[in-house]
Amino acid sequence: MTDETGAHTPEGQPVEDPFAVRRAKRDAIIESGGTPYRDRFDYTHRASDVIAAYGHLEAGEDAADVVSVAGRVVAKRDQGKVAFVVVRDATEDLQLFCRINLLGEDGYETIRSLDVGDWVGATGSVLRTRRGELSVSPTEVLLLSKSLRPLPEKFHGLTDTETRYRQRYVDLIMNREVRDVFQARFQIISAVRRYMEAQEFLEVETPMLHPIPGGATARPFVTHHNTLDMEFYLRIAPELYLKRLLVGGFDRVYEINRSFRNEGISVRHNPEFTMLEAYQAFTNLEGMMDLTEGIVAAAAQEVLGTLQITYQGVDIDLSGPWARRTMIELTSEAAGEDVSFARSVEELRALCVTHEVPTDESWGKGKLITEIYEKLVEGNLVQPTFVTEYPLETSPLARKKPGEPELTERFELIVTGREIANAFSELVDPVDQRERFAKQIEAKAGGDDEAMGYDEDYLRAMEYGMPPAGGLGIGIDRLVMLLTDSASIRDVLLFPHMRPEA
Repeated sequence: MTDETGAHTPEGQPVEDPFAVRRAKRDAIIESGGTPYRDRFDYTHRASDVIAAYGHLEAGEDAADVVSVAGRVVAKRDQGKVAFVVVRDATEDLQLFCRINLLGEDGYETIRSLDVGDWVGATGSVLRTRRGELSVSPTEVLLLSKSLRPLPEKFHGLTDTETRYRQRYVDLIMNREVRDVFQARFQIISAVRRYMEAQEFLEVETPMLHPIPGGATARPFVTHHNTLDMEFYLRIAPELYLKRLLVGGFDRVYEINRSFRNEGISVRHNPEFTMLEAYQAFTNLEGMMDLTEGIVAAAAQEVLGTLQITYQGVDIDLSGPWARRTMIELTSEAAGEDVSFARSVEELRALCVTHEVPTDESWGKGKLITEIYEKLVEGNLVQPTFVTEYPLETSPLARKKPGEPELTERFELIVTGREIANAFSELVDPVDQRERFAKQIEAKAGGDDEAMGYDEDYLRAMEYGMPPAGGLGIGIDRLVMLLTDSASIRDVLLFPHMRPEA
């Protein structure tokens, strides 16, 4: 008989430790002069290729064509002189219809000794069995890599998601839908790149180690460079380097980058994440809205073929143009009263108390309004909405709104209650920027560990002259969550950060 791990056990005898059984098989192969770990196998077809090319075969029909396939054994059924082995490659599952008269005694013994989890290569003709299963009938099966650890029986649908995230390699083996999510992720990133190239953007690379944290308000990771004997910061955003390139004469640049923020972990936050940042000269916030709609639509069409999608049971319409509302009008509607710069700091603090919004003594009107908005509004915006006119206090790199210096030309795109994108009409006045950096330093001295550093070199670049420009950041992980109907950011990260294993 064969147990669930594929290890042979004598009738009526207790099942041995499967790891020990597999290790013994490995050692026996080596002692006999063989190898349990081959260096290559030249396959002619992937499983999907076989299915596409020979799917027309009728039950009992043999194509006579010889193919070579390779994959991991995911199921095995031994019926004496016939065995059925299901192998899985990167594309599909495919059955091997193994017969002792074709393989010979030694070749068939190789089949009998296989365990679920082993990697094999097989060469033989293609046929469809009498029961209708498309198969390869091998004349040779080679063990390519011996699996020592049995695959878990109940990994599919495992409720302990931490185990799935921690052992992503097993999750990918056992759960086809998980592989589909990551296949979609890679397609989304590819579609974004193609769209950006079609819009004549250049993909560039900027440093990940920054001498000064900047480009966003966030708490950075700190590291030390031994040779230079100085601290560096893992980038929280590539913004200031990309805008230096506008000064240098590139008019459309973007980067799909890894950024790092030393902050909390949640269903929508991971310390290490992927962003698209793009900067375009001679445009403004309106241009960034058009670019954002184009990017999201291109990604949705690539993986879903439609702009009418469903996320967690809710229908979402991604066809534009999307709603455009100011932060102040949305917040005032939600609060049932005016929430604007016309109110005093004391009145805004009182509103925070009313709506159970924590505050800090150092916050001005702009920060208080933003916090009330985030509590009352953001999570309730389901359909795509450009929320515009963010306070200057929370937007140190955005251009001021003409005639209303407390506000900026900035938007965030909110879908299903989550920020997907953030964009500005970029600040290009170096004098104004120097003043805002000084205020960030004051905030940092006052205890705000998310405030930006004072980047003198960036100011020097601006003083050479920066063209009018729009800038955009899109959270790739959150976009993938939206388009794959994933509830947690961990579902779209191959290896999410976690506490050490106990």
